[in-house]
Amino acid sequence: MDLKLSGKRALVTGGSKGIGRAIARQLALEGVDVVIAARNQAELDAAAAELARESGRKVVGLAVDTQLDASVRALVAGTVAALGGLDILVNAAARPASQAAPPKLAEITDALFWDDVNVKVMGYLRTAREAAPIMAANGWGRIINISGLNARMAGSAIGSIRNVAVSALTKNLADELGPKGINVTVVHPGVTRTEKTADMFAKRAADAGVDPAEMERRAVANVSIGRLVDAAEIADLVAFLASPRSVAINGDAIAAGGGAKGAIHY
Repeated sequence: MDLKLSGKRALVTGGSKGIGRAIARQLALEGVDVVIAARNQAELDAAAAELARESGRKVVGLAVDTQLDASVRALVAGTVAALGGLDILVNAAARPASQAAPPKLAEITDALFWDDVNVKVMGYLRTAREAAPIMAANGWGRIINISGLNARMAGSAIGSIRNVAVSALTKNLADELGPKGINVTVVHPGVTRTEKTADMFAKRAADAGVDPAEMERRAVANVSIGRLVDAAEIADLVAFLASPRSVAINGDAIAAGGGAKGAIHY
């Protein structure tokens, strides 16, 4: 299927590694010119050079701190300057899920909560706020917010709150921006295999006093497909949502964790 993405221009926050980088890679392979954004310019430069070599597309790394309005404004302006416009925004910049056990109620400080929410929820809002007028002026756009399956389960209070908030943000933006030709969706990955997965399981296994393989087996136990989803498979889904082919999907959440056994969501 031709996704009709060739020649589009995308901004992917959190794009230097993990799921964000996999998304940037797939978009570039589909013919999209991409700006990847994160905090570390050296990591961005290395990732951009590698993705450009592989895809043959223009890939530019721009540093950003999504906690700061001015930094986000500069990022979006820089994206337009580098690519000549902006058609697709993928929000994937967030504090990584902790490799240790989530904090209990007594351990949750104001600073811990607001730092996490400011990056993921307000950061997504800031980038969307800057990008939407550019897309609206062209009568077409796609905004895809990467959230997580903590939105649908307990176990991490901050994780659940931030991901539910991203879902609420998505639906509100979809209703407001849909008439302007901009579709907004949210993707909920589960535990996803990236370059950090082995270290994550090793640290969690050490805390639990078990082998890393056992820790991964526990993570997979409730996944319907019987294995972890790879970051590249999340990227395949996002590439479709970023395309003109996805026009029928707006304001909705797409679970991308390989299937949670037993639960029914409708």
